[in-house]
Amino acid sequence: MKTTESDSLHNDLEKMPVGELLRSINEEDHKVPQAVKKQIPAIEALVEAIVQRMKEGGRLFYIGAGTSGRLGIVDASELPPTFGADPDWVVGLIAGGDSAIRKAVEFAEDDRNQAWKDLQQHNITSKDVVIGIAASGSTPYVVGGLAECRKQGVTTACITCNDQAEVIAVADYPVVVVVGPEFVTGSTRMKAGTAQKLVLNMISTSVMIQLGRVKGNKMVDMQLSNHKLVERGTRMIMHELGIEAEEAQNLLERYGNVRKAVESYRP
Repeated sequence: MKTTESDSLHNDLEKMPVGELLRSINEEDHKVPQAVKKQIPAIEALVEAIVQRMKEGGRLFYIGAGTSGRLGIVDASELPPTFGADPDWVVGLIAGGDSAIRKAVEFAEDDRNQAWKDLQQHNITSKDVVIGIAASGSTPYVVGGLAECRKQGVTTACITCNDQAEVIAVADYPVVVVVGPEFVTGSTRMKAGTAQKLVLNMISTSVMIQLGRVKGNKMVDMQLSNHKLVERGTRMIMHELGIEAEEAQNLLERYGNVRKAVESYRP
């Protein structure tokens, strides 16, 4: 029995009042951060490997199906606006292609060969790192993709929530976050999905910081894509340079980037 398929610790869910449902779900959710904490050494090793390869010109790919695939795509898509990262630095791929982001594509995850085909569309090389995201750890799309990556000399990793996962055997850097049974038996969009999201946050944020995309604790390379971010950027410049809002905003408009505005400032 896979850990992710084990029977819920709660029963007769349909008979529970809403308050009890919510408290019980929250009780289970509290277990997730502690499970992630146990895997920090494994995550650390993976981040260090990613940083090394990206400094050498490599990229990071996420491959997954269903919830796992969507989480990878979300994480990858948020890095350009947050850190000013090139969109090609971190790429998320999902079984079934982009249409599967919104709607499940039947049996797409069952093709062991498709992930490698998808990666080839991005000219995958041995400089890159591929992380397979699979709660159960047995998704053919992910397992097959990582297996072929290994054959081709590409560094592999996985994020799974099953300690007996098949994917561990084809991952150079396995991250195994065992969160236990789901509140609704087998519904890995819940605790497993939360665990995967937390780990992805840790990986990508740490990598971006190590690559110099943060100064102090500020997102100095963020894209100024809305008024909120322009205001945030203005405040960052004011704080860093000790100047008034109008001058800070003028600098931001002139250089279009917090880092450039600060570095170019001449009192």
